[in-house]
Amino acid sequence: MIISYIFIFYITIFLASCFTLSWGGTKLVKVLIEIAEYLHLREFIVGFFVMAIAASLPNFFVDINAALHKISGLALGDVIGGNIVDLTLVLALAVFFSGGKLLTDSQMVQGSTIFTSALAVLPVLFILTGRITRIDGLILIFAFFIYSYWLFSKEERFKKIYSEDKIKDLKSRFAFLKTILTAVALLGLLILSSYGIIYSAQFFAQTLVASISVIGLLIIGLGNCFPETYFSIISARKEENWMILGDIMGSIVICATLDLGLVALINPIQGFAVSSFNIAAIFTILAAIVFWTVIKTGKTITKKEGILLLSIYIVFLLSEIFIKF
Repeated sequence: MIISYIFIFYITIFLASCFTLSWGGTKLVKVLIEIAEYLHLREFIVGFFVMAIAASLPNFFVDINAALHKISGLALGDVIGGNIVDLTLVLALAVFFSGGKLLTDSQMVQGSTIFTSALAVLPVLFILTGRITRIDGLILIFAFFIYSYWLFSKEERFKKIYSEDKIKDLKSRFAFLKTILTAVALLGLLILSSYGIIYSAQFFAQTLVASISVIGLLIIGLGNCFPETYFSIISARKEENWMILGDIMGSIVICATLDLGLVALINPIQGFAVSSFNIAAIFTILAAIVFWTVIKTGKTITKKEGILLLSIYIVFLLSEIFIKF
């Protein structure tokens, strides 16, 4: 009887968190678009540096705690698993909810795709050595700043001209400050909700007696991607293509570089079984290649390509569950 009440409790937390993410994500898209228009920033930049960084905070806190408690497999699994989710499942859902077509014809997006694909694979190369040292962590952080420098080295990559009627409601400083505070509150709500999903997912995983690496790859990695998943779906419904791509690419780059790099600086990641990441390494490389290809080919992601991305994630899940190296 007690066990059933515990299950009901965690299921309630999970469902409530999902609902809050959905509601908060809808509101946040509108607010971030207003901020982008007021600051004359491209939606991609706002999605990358505002939404993606905020959505990556749950990953960071989970990974820091994992590193400090010397359960490196969980931190690595979270980052690698989360990136696979973003490269495949999240992008596929965005394509489906945008009507089966997602434009990627921006030169900035095309250039960012190369960085995103390469940086998603970089942690995998370090994992193959059996550890991620502080030097590796510095390399990962440095890679993030190289990309940031490229992004802001030319004004046309981050600036956008909006018509005056679009920003008339935010002309006063008070109105803009109010919008900023609203965005911060909504971001906090999304982060809090994502924690609810993570903790309930951890409970279900422990109940099923799964290995720590599998928990990180399949449960925590997926749970931590809920903010960007909902945000991408809501943005797709509003036809905010650049906000979607900025959020997805930002989440991948930040987790693979800043997140993992800072974790390695605090406590070098070692003592994990390299073999437990064999499948994830293969699918990270595969997903990065397909991600780069579908964005570059035709400069549009179609419904068929979305199905391909979704299929890769499903095969990854089945492989992790049933195949043992």
